[in-house]
Order: sequence, then structure tokens, then C-alpha cells
Amino acid sequence: MNLRQSERKQAKIKLAIQGCAGSGKTYSSLLLAYGITNNWSKIAVIDSENGSADLYAHLGAYNVLNLNNNYSPENYIEAIAICEKAGIEVIIIDSLSQSWDFLLQCHTEMVGNSFTNWGKITPRQNAFIQRILQSNCHVICTMRTKQDYVLSEKNGKMVPEKVGLKAIMREGVDYEFTIVFDIDMKHIANASKDRTGLFMGKPEFTISSVTGKRILDWCNSGVSIESVKNDISKAKTIEELNSIYHQHPDWYPLLTTYFLNKKAALLDTGNNKTVINYLPNFIQNGNSNNATNAS
Repeated sequence: MNLRQSERKQAKIKLAIQGCAGSGKTYSSLLLAYGITNNWSKIAVIDSENGSADLYAHLGAYNVLNLNNNYSPENYIEAIAICEKAGIEVIIIDSLSQSWDFLLQCHTEMVGNSFTNWGKITPRQNAFIQRILQSNCHVICTMRTKQDYVLSEKNGKMVPEKVGLKAIMREGVDYEFTIVFDIDMKHIANASKDRTGLFMGKPEFTISSVTGKRILDWCNSGVSIESVKNDISKAKTIEELNSIYHQHPDWYPLLTTYFLNKKAALLDTGNNKTVINYLPNFIQNGNSNNATNAS
């Protein structure tokens, strides 16, 4: 356990767009994806919306992976792996809502105690969300919403007034995303959640490829693993090398080989007075092969 200074690393965006049917979620997702990658062939749509992804084929030659009416979380996870293996840069999951509907149906059909049965459903949902968050691709997810209305008085008449949108998805899933865009029937978007600071509290707007480019610039503005590798190569002492290494615990598996090679080179120079415990516990305990293989 090491205390370190905070820093923002380069990231792959994990973004959600939620709106009613017909609000333009798929179209907006494609424009965002193109702004991020600037290459239609590096975009893939995991389609659970009865072929809606193909409606916008005129935009460019993006890829489509149809789930074939199997909306289990495990099938989505397999689809993500296929996209990653194909070298896709932006994955659009259109949409998450079918997966949640699938799990709700599974729960309904299970025998026994309803509360206890959630203990079997929740791990499947959690595994799916974690797979999205851990993907080495940018991921854009769409979610269908239900509209809620109340009657309010205007000019002496009672008229329906929209009071909010609720995603057809497990409660709290929006907390997992870096950005959540709410999009209305006029295709106007606003950010209900935004960790980037690019959109929160700003005027409503129409999503375009420029929006994706702004998000990409934010993703690339943090510290990159290549810059850390460069710092490792420039380290002059074991102590300096140790300090650099422990500033990036999330990247231990990817940095270990570089660290060990540089450490060996420094020891060969005889330029170090002290050799300290520089490896994290999982490597000290003899499991370094898993880390080095990850690089």
C-alpha cells in the first residue's frame, strides 16, 4: 500500500446515451464514434434493436454484430471480446436495456425465494458492466427510457408535464459511466452526468462528430503509459525508479517488464547504494509471470 499523488491517466471513454424510442440514440452514437476514431471501419455496433444499426449505413462502412435475439449478459460479453479481437476502436452497445429485460425475465421464471434469487442475477449483471468498464476500447452504450408525466396547471388548464426520464436498466448503472447524455424527441442532448467537465451545466446541444472529437481530446490529455515507460528509461537510481513505478499501480502488469529490465541495468552500473523492496506483493510472492505476460 503506497500513498501517491493523484493524476489523470489517458482513458478510453465509457459513455451512455439514454432516451425514448425515436430520440436518435443510435444515430447520435454513430456520430460520436466517428468523431472519436475518424474511421468508420474501426466502429462496431453490437445490435439488439432488430437491425436498427443498419438504417444508417449511408454514413459509412461501420461494422455490425447482431446478437440474434440472445440478450444474455454473457452473449454481450462475448460480442465485446469479438470486437476487441477484430481491432475495433469504438464499440457501440445498442442497447443495454435488452440485457436488463432478459435478466428480469430470468428472475421472474426462477423458483424459490425472490430476494435470494437476486443473488444469482446480480453477479451476471455486475460481470457485464465490469466487462464494459475494463474494455480497452471506447464504449458507447444506449439505454431506452420511460417518460414520467404529472398534471400541472397552466393558464387555467391542466396539462401533462414531463418531470423526468428513467432508464430501463438497473438502478444506479449511470454512476458507472464517465458521461451520460439524455436526449429528447427533438434530438437535443444534455449531460445528466459528466466527469470530464466538458458538458455539465452547459447549454443543450445536438450531438455531432465534433462532440466525439472533444471527448477524444479529453481522453488523450492525461498521462499515457508510453510517457511512464519513457520516465522509467530515464531513471538514474533504483530509488527514482521505484518512485516512478509505484505512482502507477493500475499499470503494474504492463510496466513490470520495463521496470525489471531497467532495474537490472541500473544494478549493472553499480550506481545504487540501496536495493529496496520495489515490487508489489503479487510479484514478490512469485506471480510475476502473469504480470509480465500482460505486457
